[in-house]
Amino acid sequence: MTAILWLRRDLRLSDHPALAPAVQDGPVLPLFVRDPRLSRAGGARLSRLEASLAAYDEGTGGALVVRSGDPAEVVAQVAAEVGARSVHVTGEFTPYAVRRDRAVAAALDDLGVPMASSGTPYAVRPGTLRTNAGTPFKVFTPFSRSWREHHVEAPVEVPSGLKWRRTIDSEGLDEELVKAGGSFGPVGEQAALDRWHCFLDDGIADYGERRDRPDLDGTSRLSTALRFGEIHPRTLLADVRRSPHAESGGARTFVTEIIWREFYADVLWHRPDSAWGDLRTDLGGMRYDEGRSVEDLVDAWREGRTGFPIVDAGMRQLRDTGWMHNRVRMITASFLVKDLHVWWPVGARHFLDLLVDGDLASNNQGWQWVAGTGTDAAPYFRVFNPVSQGKRFDPEGDYVRRWVPELAHLQGAAAHEPWQHEQGYESGYAERIVDHDDERREALDRYERAKRNT
Repeated sequence: MTAILWLRRDLRLSDHPALAPAVQDGPVLPLFVRDPRLSRAGGARLSRLEASLAAYDEGTGGALVVRSGDPAEVVAQVAAEVGARSVHVTGEFTPYAVRRDRAVAAALDDLGVPMASSGTPYAVRPGTLRTNAGTPFKVFTPFSRSWREHHVEAPVEVPSGLKWRRTIDSEGLDEELVKAGGSFGPVGEQAALDRWHCFLDDGIADYGERRDRPDLDGTSRLSTALRFGEIHPRTLLADVRRSPHAESGGARTFVTEIIWREFYADVLWHRPDSAWGDLRTDLGGMRYDEGRSVEDLVDAWREGRTGFPIVDAGMRQLRDTGWMHNRVRMITASFLVKDLHVWWPVGARHFLDLLVDGDLASNNQGWQWVAGTGTDAAPYFRVFNPVSQGKRFDPEGDYVRRWVPELAHLQGAAAHEPWQHEQGYESGYAERIVDHDDERREALDRYERAKRNT
């Protein structure tokens, strides 16, 4: 008999909760299904996924089976083909994943094959934590307190007696995509663990001071590994607790960032409609600009030629590398929503098209936090000033000059204000497409009108 391990966002062997029960049911067949809906993901994410699959295949000695089609049909077909005793998965929680898994479970039920779900991509399963009144948390701080008080299970070891089944056909992997995916940096479980141990030893203690500096390598850069499940957050948390830096401010801040990821997953679980619609309804009357009148401005934002250096640096980093520093994600998002008055899903879709670490819950709830339609208690008055943000978090202008070579001739913080310098535009940098002070006032005026009309 065979147990199928249907892989989704869990491309690792260690701390894989679904693997142990699969081993108990017989030799394990690791299966990945190319869901047609995957084609909606951006090219960067698809190629990075292919590279992660290649690393997983290597780690299993070539056992991975890849098939294409509707998961409900493919998983059931493979189960029948190998006479599977069971199908094991890690739980998924996005709106589409919930519908997909129900369809697969129903198809397997027709065959008399159970589908068992063990664990999640999170340390605390979405939907677990509730307020004292029994309602979902809507604000991060009380969620964070409850999360810290909740028992997080320890990581699980690779189960003993693991045997892979390798006796059915696989479509194999696209070598061009694998190569393209590898261009984003080291790939796979071991690479993630190596990066993590390096950061734990040399970076986490200073994380609180360095994490908001895009000019520095001050973050763990594990968001992509977490996205594809090459490492589990339980592993990170267990290692932090054992670390000599466990009581440092940096370690506590790092854990808080993990909690933000879990909070956004929890919000989306309770409110699946917030994937592409406003979480809060009190800004339903907000007026946004759309149509041809704003298309050129949005294109300038996408292409990194708004004339605001920190915004353009971030958008070019995203375009060229598939990743953007989190502080700059907030700055660029604020610019689109508050300076250009564009509804947040326009930007959220663009980010998901290009981000290698694109995650529906973290990305879209993060956009809503910036836009003022999400989980923040008093959000809309926050309008990021791209100049002051640039000076504060890129004080020497190194990040801007790295991604906006037209400003390479301006030294220090001068790179954030080329309009203040006689030679500021001599290398062809774009003029500002809007006046930030005017657009800030306009954004707040629209907010007040929307509140009055609610």
